[in-house]
Amino acid sequence: MQQETKKYLAALSGVPFIMVLGNSLIIPAFPEIQNQLNLTQLEVGLLVTTFSIAAGITIPIVGFISDKYGRKVVLVPSVFLYAIGGLISGFAPIFFNSAYPWIIFGRVVKGIGAGGTGPIAMALAGDLFQSGERSEAMGVLEAANGIGKVVSPILGAIIVVWIWYSVFFVYTIFSLPVAIMLWVVLKEPEQKAGGSSQEEKGYFTRIFDVFKDKKMVLIATYLAGFTVLFSLFGTLSYLSDILEIRYNLEGAPKGIVIALPVIVMAVTSYTTGHFIQSKLLMSKLVVTGLTIIGLSFGGIILLLDNDYALFAGIILIGVGTGLVLTSVNTLVTSTASGRARGGVTSLYGSVRFFGVAFGPPAFGLLVEISRIAMFGTAGIIAILVMGVNLIMIKFGIGRELNLSNSN
Repeated sequence: MQQETKKYLAALSGVPFIMVLGNSLIIPAFPEIQNQLNLTQLEVGLLVTTFSIAAGITIPIVGFISDKYGRKVVLVPSVFLYAIGGLISGFAPIFFNSAYPWIIFGRVVKGIGAGGTGPIAMALAGDLFQSGERSEAMGVLEAANGIGKVVSPILGAIIVVWIWYSVFFVYTIFSLPVAIMLWVVLKEPEQKAGGSSQEEKGYFTRIFDVFKDKKMVLIATYLAGFTVLFSLFGTLSYLSDILEIRYNLEGAPKGIVIALPVIVMAVTSYTTGHFIQSKLLMSKLVVTGLTIIGLSFGGIILLLDNDYALFAGIILIGVGTGLVLTSVNTLVTSTASGRARGGVTSLYGSVRFFGVAFGPPAFGLLVEISRIAMFGTAGIIAILVMGVNLIMIKFGIGRELNLSNSN
């Protein structure tokens, strides 16, 4: 990788890092926010829900805009908007007696900004890097995302002890330097800006053609991305509860324990992207990762009251997630080129956001039935999606991505 492209990758890697702070940083502050604002459990949960829904809805829209006008012109303002959302939420308790609606408004603004960050950065990486460099770049971006997941719960737990609303300002502190670096460093490939209504129809036709021609790869990879994040964040939310109830862990120690499976995921993601360049092998790693996740849930059920089995299973879920995400990122970006890539990767980004959003509440509902119902359902979903990806390997990937066993 050349020195110039390394600078591009360094700038882009800041984007998934700050994006993942969106939900993970604020979760450790929930009890204090709930207490200070006298909120119900549902109301405090809306801080995550509103952010995720705003981001998920925004992602396809900004994907279209980035394909039409360029990635950088969307990415940089989105990061600034993300920072502004943090300021709105942070200043709300200072200037308003009824701060909650303004905090929610700030979270929505932040979610809209988040919609134009991670997926667009991934699409731009697909534009900037080719062949083996692309898989390495995807590994770095996924690792940066994982590092953000590791740092955020620990940082949130520490900062909230100082002043509870100070956690909102952290988003701005991290986002502004990233936005400036992106603006100064990045030079994206030339592409035609604007376009007539006929060209816009052509754009949507190209997106439709990608989904028509690569439907098996896209369905399988989208499902895989959703499933692993659904499983990971659902499991982490359950872990967060039992660490307090069973082990009386709170604050930074609790954040460190929660971070362990995410550290494993980040290391696995980086290693996969750095060493694995064959797309056919990546598709097999998706199957392997989903199998590991499904079997891990099965092992937890078989040794339900064994704490070592629980933590070992959760670590293995981190391994499986790391294997899947970098591979899926590369496969998704390889299905399209040029202006169509932003639309394809943006829809994938929406799917990932919805996986994160639905995991914790789904696990919360299922655990009320039983732990077996919770882990069993998650395991069955992982195995079913693994089956879909097996079918994709057998019948779809070689034809749809024009691959042989050598690439």
